[in-house]
Amino acid sequence: MEKSNNKGGVMPDFKSIMNVGLVAHVDASKTTLTESLLYHAGVTRQLGKVDEGTALTDNLQVEKERGISVKAASVSFIHNDVRLNLLDTPGHVDFVSEVERALSVLDTAVLVISAVEGIQAQTEVLYEALKAQGTNIVIFINKIDRVGSDSQAVMKKIRETFTPHLLPLNQILAEETREATCQGLTPSSTIWQEVSADFDEELLEAYLDGKELSEHHVLATLKEAIRKRELVPVVFGSSLHDVGVDTLLNALSSDYFLSKNIAEQSEKLSGIVWRISHDKTMGRLAHVRLFGGKIKVRDSVSISKFRNDSIEEEPKYAPKVTQIRRYQGEKFNDLSEAIAGDVVALCGLADAEVGDIIGQKPTHISYPLAIPLLEVGVSPATPEVIEAFRELSAEDPQLNSTYDLETRELNITITGRIQLEILSQMVQERYGLEVTFTQPTVIYKETPTGIGYGHEVYTMPKPCWAVIDLKIEPLPIGSGIEFESIVSDDDMHYKYQSHIAAELPRALKQGVYNWEVTDIKVTLIGGEHHRMHTHPLDFFLATPLAVIDGLQNAGMTLLEPMQKWRITADESLIGKIIGDLIQMRATYGAPQISEGICTLEARVPVATSLDYPIRLASLSSGKAVLSVRFDGYQPCRLEDGAIGKRRGVDPRDRDKWILVKRSAMSG
Repeated sequence: MEKSNNKGGVMPDFKSIMNVGLVAHVDASKTTLTESLLYHAGVTRQLGKVDEGTALTDNLQVEKERGISVKAASVSFIHNDVRLNLLDTPGHVDFVSEVERALSVLDTAVLVISAVEGIQAQTEVLYEALKAQGTNIVIFINKIDRVGSDSQAVMKKIRETFTPHLLPLNQILAEETREATCQGLTPSSTIWQEVSADFDEELLEAYLDGKELSEHHVLATLKEAIRKRELVPVVFGSSLHDVGVDTLLNALSSDYFLSKNIAEQSEKLSGIVWRISHDKTMGRLAHVRLFGGKIKVRDSVSISKFRNDSIEEEPKYAPKVTQIRRYQGEKFNDLSEAIAGDVVALCGLADAEVGDIIGQKPTHISYPLAIPLLEVGVSPATPEVIEAFRELSAEDPQLNSTYDLETRELNITITGRIQLEILSQMVQERYGLEVTFTQPTVIYKETPTGIGYGHEVYTMPKPCWAVIDLKIEPLPIGSGIEFESIVSDDDMHYKYQSHIAAELPRALKQGVYNWEVTDIKVTLIGGEHHRMHTHPLDFFLATPLAVIDGLQNAGMTLLEPMQKWRITADESLIGKIIGDLIQMRATYGAPQISEGICTLEARVPVATSLDYPIRLASLSSGKAVLSVRFDGYQPCRLEDGAIGKRRGVDPRDRDKWILVKRSAMSG
């Protein structure tokens, strides 16, 4: 809790704030570890059970019933004079968008890895994201008490896959038994001294000479290596039986193993809305990570939209903060102010969405994890259902809820089928609405095959005047969209060139095959405006016409989403599995066989493999393991893909496009 000082302000009863997230592949017992940490910190009086629906951070009804985390949840407490804001994130890949948003606010992440199952596909994705963001990482190797636990094999795999530089903070006694415990390590231990010698020449020389190493020197060296993120601490334990949890908790709040809060030491307000939730009384709650400045109750805060690495809109409004909350699962405490480095929920920001910027844009980067590859239709598309999914899209922008006025169809994008089951239940619980979904369809993209030129002369009916000449070029896969102008300000006023640049991403949402266009360079090579006849919105209207003309002239190639698979199964199944992969148009490497178990890696089109997990489970009686991760897009033949369904007016019907757009502009 916060203490009031004599001046009526807020005097925190802690020295620093750290935002810590628990991340893992599904079934690594991450939420159980959260419960153990809360129990050790004195937040709870007894351990919550995921299977019994009593976990503090699983507060949605659907989470309690299914025993899985669907939304990221935060709990705050003080340990060793450090306020720890603990974020428990979902492990299932279908809810990775929740993890992505949580990663953007973390100072430190606890990567939970099972000592039985080891590194999984999602574990690799998470580690890559954390490294890219520069987030501190502590690895917790869980389930050391389970039969099949092999901590040394897991450590070997971590060194091979992630980093060779690991620092165990404890060691296991009686592994693979219910009596498994851990003993803490110190600077006097051989392991710590050996590791420290890798980072300091003086220590290495003394170690090789058999001399006694200074414990102070050893600790200082390890501490510096961890601060530079050159060394990753590792804690062994069992979250179910409360083993190793105290070591982890002390590490998270210790100056030895934790670098500083990533918040900028600035008085300028800077933050990001990383989560949206709803309260029956206060309505929409904006969960904010503050990177700079502070917010008090009744302050007005400026909000701007941040999309695609740029601020799309200048602040349009400055809502007043009516309440500041610090959440403890479903419960919360009221605060009078929020300070830099903290994670809080703000009331009063009725139109806030995930990704919104509070004040100025933070310098901290976020790493994309969630890439929806499937689209489904939602029925019935009634006003109540449309509004419900509009709200859900504010919480999860990856849903991308869109309603087509012409076809009267409501569509969303998803990452997996499990997500649909959860969405259906959430809509029923929150809004009292019954919805059904169509069969998922794969989301393709398209890219130019060659160079093409687009031309549009929009000069009738008056008053209007916009002439545009574009050059379309393909870029390497993964490049995205580039725009360049070689037109002088004399030929076309700069503001009209900026209109073309602003409209371009929207114009490329649907290409020749009605899929989003990517890996493209568009160059404005000519054009003109008219001093009298050009309407301020003419270039917004004309740009899609020039773009579609250029795309048709360049020719388009369909791109299909791919996944990287790792299949582990009995070697007797290898023939059937390879046969299946060939039928799915997959490419694969040579099988690796060890002790009767075959491991096979493959690159598989999403479109041909939607139902294969069921097929593999049936083939192996549930014993095979399939790890899946997104692996980019690649060109495919049109006959192997699909033409998308056009939404809205097609700019290839030029007369209708102009009629509809002019009506919208004038209305």
